[in-house]
Amino acid sequence: MRSVGTVLTLVVLATMVATFARHWRIPAPSLLVVAGLAAALLPGTPEIEISPDVIGLVVLPPLLYASAEELSWRELRAVWKPVGVLAVGLVLASAAAVGTVATLLTPLSWPMALVLGAVLASTDPVAVTALSRRLALPPKVQVLVQAESLFNDATSLVLFRVAVTTAVAATAADWQSAGGEFLLLAGGGTLIGAVVATVVTVIRRHTQDPVLETVTALVTPYAAYVLAESAHTSGVTSVVVAGVVLGGRGDRLTNAPIRLQLHAVYGTVVFLLESVVFGLIGLALPAQVRALTGAERAWPLYALAVAGTLIAVRLLWLAPLSALVQRKGGTGPVSWRVPVVLTWAGTRGVVPLAAALSIPVVADDGSTLTERPLVLVLTTSVVVATLVIQGFTLAPVVRRSGIALEPDHTEREEAAARCGLARAGLARLEEMSDLEAAPEVVLDRLRRGLQARLEHAQDRLGAGDSNGSGHGNGAGSAGESADLVYRQLRRDVIAVETKALQGLYDDHHISDTTRRKLQRSLDLEDARLTDA
Repeated sequence: MRSVGTVLTLVVLATMVATFARHWRIPAPSLLVVAGLAAALLPGTPEIEISPDVIGLVVLPPLLYASAEELSWRELRAVWKPVGVLAVGLVLASAAAVGTVATLLTPLSWPMALVLGAVLASTDPVAVTALSRRLALPPKVQVLVQAESLFNDATSLVLFRVAVTTAVAATAADWQSAGGEFLLLAGGGTLIGAVVATVVTVIRRHTQDPVLETVTALVTPYAAYVLAESAHTSGVTSVVVAGVVLGGRGDRLTNAPIRLQLHAVYGTVVFLLESVVFGLIGLALPAQVRALTGAERAWPLYALAVAGTLIAVRLLWLAPLSALVQRKGGTGPVSWRVPVVLTWAGTRGVVPLAAALSIPVVADDGSTLTERPLVLVLTTSVVVATLVIQGFTLAPVVRRSGIALEPDHTEREEAAARCGLARAGLARLEEMSDLEAAPEVVLDRLRRGLQARLEHAQDRLGAGDSNGSGHGNGAGSAGESADLVYRQLRRDVIAVETKALQGLYDDHHISDTTRRKLQRSLDLEDARLTDA
């Protein structure tokens, strides 16, 4: 009962801190880590041990799935080459650099230093998504940051397994089999994730029950993760692939009320899990530090050296890659802004912590891995440092870089899209009027509403001429039957607007963020018509 009470208290406190962070417009993960550290230092705070199984099986799947669903297929196809370079090349370079620095500066042996490098080599998708969610980054930069963190798992996991095997068995690293293991992890995870997404697509297309839809959506990431791990492939890759595939199809699988319900349920789940897990990271560090020996008390300096190495390697890798992409794209003079933002956005978080906690306590010969506590402390402290330092300063770095989208740009794009949707709806009403398919009084009521929306959107664009329709004010209330016809016709117009919205996105007139925002507005109106 005490452990249950501790967990519930943690959930309540983490939720309060995250709520305040949203109100103060500061990064919630960073504030949660600081709050966890502060709470752990208070007298009487119980020592909390984090289980890697709990993080890997309970926390990670829904958070990874939610992050993957946010990825845009269009932007992902545009950046897949640099994502591949970062997910493989940068991970290998980071692991080697951290391993070398740790061997030279810390008491760690080369095998355990390589374990530390493999643990910290990849950026964390949960932390990256949580920190970048409120930043007005250009679509391709946003997708590049998120996609890199989501797809670099297979590389770091292969490195981690090879490094742990070397450290535990005291044998030479088997790099020849590492390539085959990478293909098994990445390829197997991709295949299982695609199969899970296909099965879920079939299920969701044949059900309109809100409860079944919600249960299916909640179970999907766990099914993808467990099936992949059971097949000895990458569960993280499986969940990511399932999320990307289903995220691109979500608007076509269900109706508006169910989409709104799923959005609310998943938003709640993600909020609670992110609040708790980032708070746990801060809570875990003081207890881990107490397990160190006297010879390891210089761990803060070691952690700063490792964190600095990760940032330096990332910048040195990204600068030439960004210059190459910019020159190839013919975008003018090479700019330092994008690589700096990408470097500073490469935070570590939940996934490295789960990997470090899964390091065996004893070696194959029965001896204790005495260097494990220092690896745990350095991993957690680097995670804390990146979340706090980079997390609190990421927004100012983005603003100073000048690559952030101006609010006026986003507003103009949204207003132009709303104009397009209103015109598509008005055109549909004119078709029905010409065919005399509905009472003119109902059509005129719909027409006035769309015309008002068009004029409002044009005012936001600074256009004075609304190209208004010549129809008058129409008749008054036509009774209950007229209201029923109105709702039916409005749903028909919403379907036309939804199709027009997808067309604007397919033709690259709007970003995925604007598409999702306007689709949610249409869903809200559709749901109100259903409830009426």
